[in-house]
Amino acid sequence: MTTDDAFSRTVLPSAHGAGGIPAVGFGTLIPDPAATRRAVRAALEAGFRHFDCAERYRNETAVGDALRDALGAGVVRREDVFLTTKLWNTNHRPERVRPAFEASCRRLGVDCVDCYIIHTPFAFQPGEDQDPRDGQGRVLYDTGVTLADTWRAMEALVEEGRCRSIGLSDISLEKLRKIVAIARIKPAMVQVEAHPYLQEWELLDFCRHHGIILQAFAPLGHAMEPRVLDDEVLVGIARRLGRTPAQVALAWAIQRGTAFLTTSTNPDHIRENLEITPLPEEAMGEIRHGIATNVRFNAVIETGVPGFIPRAR
Repeated sequence: MTTDDAFSRTVLPSAHGAGGIPAVGFGTLIPDPAATRRAVRAALEAGFRHFDCAERYRNETAVGDALRDALGAGVVRREDVFLTTKLWNTNHRPERVRPAFEASCRRLGVDCVDCYIIHTPFAFQPGEDQDPRDGQGRVLYDTGVTLADTWRAMEALVEEGRCRSIGLSDISLEKLRKIVAIARIKPAMVQVEAHPYLQEWELLDFCRHHGIILQAFAPLGHAMEPRVLDDEVLVGIARRLGRTPAQVALAWAIQRGTAFLTTSTNPDHIRENLEITPLPEEAMGEIRHGIATNVRFNAVIETGVPGFIPRAR
């Protein structure tokens, strides 16, 4: 298969401070710091220019080390890398937002990030424990702060030039509407689970109308059951076009106007995720109208607690 380098380098315009956002992104949810550093360096060398990080992942230092290595070796320039990181649930109170942001910047080794995202719209009890629970194992939520309060503190970071843009993650359309309605600075990007089994067209249409980029995590279904990449529609298109079902799903994501994140520690898989080309229009229609399965694999949107939940077969 011939790779369309221009397609894999697609940059989506954002109306809210971020400028252009590379559609193809690399997610850094990799538990081992040494593996994180190797994977990020491999992704930079392969051509990834958009990296998604988070305080919650506990590996921002490793990402920063890989970026510094690549900068020092002349692999990439800092201005060519779109760097995102995220505010965790225990830091939603306005007075905790700036210290959390500054701590992320120190770990990443940068003065500014391109987009700072609220990891989920759920506020947890503030403190050092990222997963506060009561004696029965129930999450301890913080009722003393609203999402609007947190958003205003995020806006202040943009106004002071600390980050270029701000965004939201794991959010429902209903909650997004409320933030857009009160925001002085609109979200540049909204990160949600999306793939051919969770197409999120209504949310995508809302984002388009307001100049917001929708970024899909788990664009390949995270290998959960039912397996997105085993779907007969994707398999059939892949067979006809001489591609893999994964390459079809990733091309579909870009072509419909979304960004996406993939994560791998395997250099071959990292490169393969960039080897994508546009789909014929009939294939786009097949995916939109020919796939009836609708399933959400990650319940974070309901609880604020990330995690892919295995489904009974």
